Amino acid sequence: MQTELQALRQQAAAPQQMQVLPVTTDSTVVAEDTGEAVLYTSEELAAEVKKHMWMKGDYKIVPYGSLWGSASFDSQRSFPGAFVLFNYSATNQNQDAFNLDTRRSRLGLDVTGPRVPWFCDANSRAKVEIDFHGQFVEKENQATIQIRHAYAEVYDDQFRLLGGQTWDLHSPLVPHTVNYSVGWGGGNIGFRRMQLRYERYLACSDVFLITPAIAACQNVVVDGPAAGREPTDWPVMEGRVGFTFGERGEGCKPIVFGISGHVGEQGFDFLPLSDSRVRTWSVNADVVIPITDRFSFQGEFFTGADLSTYMGGIVQGVDFFRREAIYSTGGWFEFGYDLTDNLHTYTGYTIDDPWNDTISPGGDVLIGNGARVYNRSLFANVIFDVTKKIKFGLEVSSWDTHYLVRQPGESLRFEFAGQYDF
Repeated sequence: MQTELQALRQQAAAPQQMQVLPVTTDSTVVAEDTGEAVLYTSEELAAEVKKHMWMKGDYKIVPYGSLWGSASFDSQRSFPGAFVLFNYSATNQNQDAFNLDTRRSRLGLDVTGPRVPWFCDANSRAKVEIDFHGQFVEKENQATIQIRHAYAEVYDDQFRLLGGQTWDLHSPLVPHTVNYSVGWGGGNIGFRRMQLRYERYLACSDVFLITPAIAACQNVVVDGPAAGREPTDWPVMEGRVGFTFGERGEGCKPIVFGISGHVGEQGFDFLPLSDSRVRTWSVNADVVIPITDRFSFQGEFFTGADLSTYMGGIVQGVDFFRREAIYSTGGWFEFGYDLTDNLHTYTGYTIDDPWNDTISPGGDVLIGNGARVYNRSLFANVIFDVTKKIKFGLEVSSWDTHYLVRQPGESLRFEFAGQYDF
């Protein structure tokens, strides 16, 4: 609608009444009851556009949201339950479990601002988004707010400069799983954190694009008691170089390949000894390959150390018995197929395999839920788009988590989820 309105304003000689087409993804307009084109005046079209946004000076604010509900059954209990990061050991948690959850529901605001003269008249925009997984272990019916995104950015077709909290720069993909945690702890690393990011778009030709990017990020420490965590004197640095092969734009499906990584330090106060610094780092690769118009492949690989805050190492970063980083290697891949325009299916495999020699037997009692040395999952699902705003998903997944000194945890998970966007 915004595109149509801008075109109307630019055509000063155009008649007051004109014909416009059905509403589709390219922002055209239609009568839904008959599917036929209808007539709108420029004033009527402008009024329709205003219904979907708030105006505050030069800023356009569009609220949006997504209501989620899920029901799941585990043949053996998983952590934390409403979604899966890993299975509990059968040594102490060998029961099945049923969960209902709505905390993944989201609310957000998309803000479009004026152009910025300091950045060659670049565009500006911002996003704020929350869900209700701020507390995901206890008090399921008294969920607390979690900030997912809160950032502002300036951009054009050559660069992007972003400040605030959003997804990590490295390992940017996620599998199409019904599970809220999208493979975290099981082979998919990368989360959200505060950052200052710069991206550059180098179009070598119409079919080849190089995208180098770098980010200085907040050093988030999650291992050990809060009293023992300390800030460090430099940020975590993340970087990625992406390569896009093929035609770009709406409806195009190019091949995308990326190499990325991060490096930083985490501070710990190992009383009564002196402070300690533990290096966190990773090297990653990601790829998206559209095999046909309906059949696709994507996946990621990682290796690194002290990855708990990035959801790697089966959410373990430091062995506090050895007081050294836990190393881990893993990744994931999936195949997707569009059975129809409204019915999609995805099958994938994830694995996170910490190095056993970096986890000590004595550390088992110091690591929450035991020292985990292997975690893998296999999933298959069907996702049905009832409308563009209503979706249902049904998934079956197999999880297998191994421990250093405890029995493995193995389970089948059956999960159904519904999503209503507005």
